Amino acid sequence: MRVLGVDPGLTRCGVGVVEGVAGRPLTMLGVGVVRTPADAELGDRLVAVERGIEAWLDEYSPGYVAVERVFAQHNVRTVMGTAQASAIAMLCAARRGIPVALHTPSEVKAAVTGSGRAEKAQVGAMVTRLLRLDAPPKPADAADALALAICHIWRAPAQNRLQQAVAAHRRSGPPGTSGTPRTSGATGTSGTAPAPGASAAPRTSGASRAPRTLKGRTA
Repeated sequence: MRVLGVDPGLTRCGVGVVEGVAGRPLTMLGVGVVRTPADAELGDRLVAVERGIEAWLDEYSPGYVAVERVFAQHNVRTVMGTAQASAIAMLCAARRGIPVALHTPSEVKAAVTGSGRAEKAQVGAMVTRLLRLDAPPKPADAADALALAICHIWRAPAQNRLQQAVAAHRRSGPPGTSGTPRTSGATGTSGTAPAPGASAAPRTSGASRAPRTLKGRTA
């Protein structure tokens, strides 16, 4: 499995490619940052991010793209820029038919370090160890991109099994139905619905009553 991890951002968009499967040593194929000038127009910056990600997709042809899920922050301007860069990454992948997975920062930290509250330095140190690098990738955005790719490689098998189980459950229907359609309304004494065209017997309540006669009349 080859995964391109994207840590979205307008000024620095971290990108990293990791290859391998869960339970075996992983290999880093490339890591870097797509940069845009802070004083440039927003449209020009988004185009620069798109071109940068497209170049990485062209060079490494990943089978999956893992992007950090954007979450609310107090700084609206920062979260808007992150969301815009995230959308560009998803657009580039979708245009090529590459599956996209979103992972929250806490999910990534927990997968790589064992703690969802780990500091960036801890994430960088674990990425260095897991990928057998000489030093932590810098800036931190690059290390975060590699952590996203690692997280997806490790979580993908479990997610696939869960999706398959949900799909199988939906196909089989609710427990106890054995796949037979449910019917509503009255049924015959045999427990089956009336045959098409047959008139249903009138419903009665209580014991059968004799025909009523008019008081004072004789036959």
